[in-house]
Amino acid sequence: MGAGDQTRVATEHQEHQLRFAVLGPVRAWRGDQPLGMGSPQQKALLAALLLRGGHTATAEELIDSIWGEEPPEQAKAALRTYASRIRKALGTDAELLVSESGGYAIRTWPDAALDVETAHELAARAEKAATGGDRAQSRELYGAALAQWDGEPLAHVPGPFAEQQRVRLEEWRLSLLELRLDLDLQVGCHAEAVSELTALTAAHPLRERLRELLMLALYRSGRQAEALAVYADARRLLADELGVDPRPELAELQQRILEADDELAYQSDSRSPSAATTVTRPAQLPATVADFTGRASFVAELGDQLAQAEGTVMAVSAVAGIGGVGKTTLAIHVAHAAADRFPDGQLYVDLQGAGASPADPEAVLGSFLRALGVADSAIPTGIQDRAALFRSLLAGRRVLALLDNARDAAQVRPLLPGTAGCAALVTSRVRMVDLAGAHLVDLDVMSPEEAIALFTRIVGEERVLSEREAAMDVVAACGFLPLAIRIAAARLSARRTWTVATLAAKLGDERRRLDELQAGDQAVKATFELGYGQLDREQARAFRLLGLAEGPDISLDAAAALLDRTPEDAEDLLESLVDTSLLESAAPRRYRFHDLVRLFARACAERDEQPPSECEAALGRLLDFYLATARNYYVLERPAEKLVAHLEATAHDGLHFPDHGAAIEWLFAESGCFLACAAQMASGPTLRRAVDLLMATSALAEAGSYGRQYEQGATTLKRAAQEAGDAHAEARARSVLTGMHLATGRFDEADEEAECAERLAAQAGDPISWSYALNDRGLVANYQSRPLDAEHFLTSALEAFRSYGNRPAEASALCNLSRVHTELGKTGTAISLAEQALAIHDDLSVSMRRATTLYALGIALTTAQRLPEAEQRFREALGIFQHSRQRLWEGMAYFRLGEVYLAAHRPAQAAELTEQAMTILRSIGGPWRRANALTLLGRALEAFGHHRRAQACWREALEQYEGLGTPEAETVRELLGEAAAAVQS
Repeated sequence: MGAGDQTRVATEHQEHQLRFAVLGPVRAWRGDQPLGMGSPQQKALLAALLLRGGHTATAEELIDSIWGEEPPEQAKAALRTYASRIRKALGTDAELLVSESGGYAIRTWPDAALDVETAHELAARAEKAATGGDRAQSRELYGAALAQWDGEPLAHVPGPFAEQQRVRLEEWRLSLLELRLDLDLQVGCHAEAVSELTALTAAHPLRERLRELLMLALYRSGRQAEALAVYADARRLLADELGVDPRPELAELQQRILEADDELAYQSDSRSPSAATTVTRPAQLPATVADFTGRASFVAELGDQLAQAEGTVMAVSAVAGIGGVGKTTLAIHVAHAAADRFPDGQLYVDLQGAGASPADPEAVLGSFLRALGVADSAIPTGIQDRAALFRSLLAGRRVLALLDNARDAAQVRPLLPGTAGCAALVTSRVRMVDLAGAHLVDLDVMSPEEAIALFTRIVGEERVLSEREAAMDVVAACGFLPLAIRIAAARLSARRTWTVATLAAKLGDERRRLDELQAGDQAVKATFELGYGQLDREQARAFRLLGLAEGPDISLDAAAALLDRTPEDAEDLLESLVDTSLLESAAPRRYRFHDLVRLFARACAERDEQPPSECEAALGRLLDFYLATARNYYVLERPAEKLVAHLEATAHDGLHFPDHGAAIEWLFAESGCFLACAAQMASGPTLRRAVDLLMATSALAEAGSYGRQYEQGATTLKRAAQEAGDAHAEARARSVLTGMHLATGRFDEADEEAECAERLAAQAGDPISWSYALNDRGLVANYQSRPLDAEHFLTSALEAFRSYGNRPAEASALCNLSRVHTELGKTGTAISLAEQALAIHDDLSVSMRRATTLYALGIALTTAQRLPEAEQRFREALGIFQHSRQRLWEGMAYFRLGEVYLAAHRPAQAAELTEQAMTILRSIGGPWRRANALTLLGRALEAFGHHRRAQACWREALEQYEGLGTPEAETVRELLGEAAAAVQS
């Protein structure tokens, strides 16, 4: 019999197979056709026969099953009638119901299927899989067995037998459910199991195994208190209802949770598959295009690079080029060609780097981990932990990751496999020169020969060969850009009455080219001129000038300032550009250009804007808007701070904010835009205004937000000031960089910048930069364990601030002096200095600065062992930091609270708070702060007996300190030495 005949026979068998169900209402089907099984008593007879597994039941047994102790007088006659009706309902399968020895039997196997038997078979396979270590398969099979139930077994079927079977089958279902839930916990799906177990324990309150599973699921989900509460509830209920204590297993689990037994934590077993740890084989590559053409040298080059992954290194290739040049098409084609070299799978993600909201690497890692088989509950938080798990899963395997449309190298780095045998293929519109070890490929437009070949493959050789010259005109009009060629060729293919010359003529009309080369939301560079030419004078001016701004997008208010129009008029202009597809509406009151359109707009500005100086004037107005608005933010953030009076004057008033929350929202929403503007304007008459823009938004550096872009902008401005010989601007740029280095724990660099800033500010006669530089030098000295130097600089800064009446800055200096006195052991004066600073902030109604003073006061109070007061101060500061979106300070507040709890001999709470700090400090704050948090976490863990985990924390901290060359390394060595000595003794 051939394969086709076998398939036909199997299909016919399935269509005519007889199926019975008792795990719910008693039912029968032939194929998909339901069969009527008659009255409840008739169903009771069928169920009694089905559940005997083909064995014969006597008439007396069946009468007892259906009617019990009070059968009707004509019970045997009724039995024969029911049997006859069942045979009639079965039709061609009537012979399955047989009469023998005065009784009846149903011979269902193997010709018919029964849900109970299916469930038994699946459960047996599940048990076998579990015994063999395949927990994931076992869990799946138990789930399939449970899926056989469709409500209450033998629903609405009368009689003692049915009642007994209902109880038995329900107990069996619960037993299977407990086995499956146990496997859920074994494979790391504890978080998902909590809700189901909660409902089950409510439905079966005396079932202790369910309580035990719920306790363990809660504990592994980090909800220890709830887990203990489950035990307390169970003990009370068992005592009230049954007068007994919980079974020993439940009591033992409660004790182990109280002791935070390490063995209770989820333990992944890499040797056996599981839903949480089984690495599946993803195959995520998008389909390659059938008409891929040309690019032979690039295909060979990239293929050779990917082949290197078979050796001793991870292969990374980065393909760069403008939008529409075919980066993604090339990468997908190469990836498919190389797929056989990566038998463990291929991952794909569109990183959306060309848009205003590029994909978050942390979220992408989460998606990759799920694709590799990791359960949601087993996916850690934090980009570093996710990246580490991702690399661990790929160790020893051969997987290809296609990272499409990347924004920059920083977005890509966490997503690289990092192990021999794996490879990453990256596409981006930027050339990733800072992606270490990457093989860079610059993809340009097609050659004329390749362009014609692509056009021919889509349109057809017959049509192109007869009009080759016209075809060349088409691809030339497309600028040899693959996207444009595909759009043009697709239009021609869909119009059989057109000749190639017809299309060439349409594309030859520049007024219509944009319309001719547009498919859906896709447009190409060669057609931009037509759209621009259709704009009226005001629209064209707006189009040109908007393209000058460097930011990822632009708000309506910023655009209005750039265009020198009212927000209402600007909105009309921008919305009209959206209608012509030359501008995108990124969100309400926000707009963005496609990258290529922006380049075209700039070219138009250079060509058409009259007078040419209007371009510089427009960008100057934009800078003024950002600086004026930043000034208004600063006034709310730091009222009475004298920096405001020393910022460069602006012609624009900027936005005014109704409250502090709105100001904070603007700062973070616009940061990417105004930082780009500051870097763009780092020259000539706008240099000082650009520097002052960063001075007024220094809260970004303190928050740890936009660190890379903020630092790059400040560095650009410093170099521009050096080239211009502008000591005033350079001092301020260095002051900004000092704050950036302080926030990231790079104290040597901070000291160097602050020292230069002090000298240059004195030379320029700038009291602001000079006094700030003294304050910064004091901060650096204190961080570097030079408290006497710190005291000297901060005392000088305090005098300088007081000399020109800068009370908020005076409070900051007092606050910093407080921390120095804490280091010097002068706890009383440390508290007094912080309280003086706090009084100034309270008098000025300052929010964020008040929080940093509360923080300093909390440190002094902790040292003085006034722990309840210290906790209160830190909690108050924490709330302000969170409201102000100061993530770095928020993390440090959690760290300090951890210190308070450890000093109060509450190590478990100290560890919990320090873990919260670590969640933040893993991504911001620099390695020094992370090492501090690891050291504290180790102390807390050691205090409640988690000795090995404590030592692991200390070893990681030591590695960080040694890399930085800081004195804290010696303290950690001593901790590790003491721990080792304790183990030996």
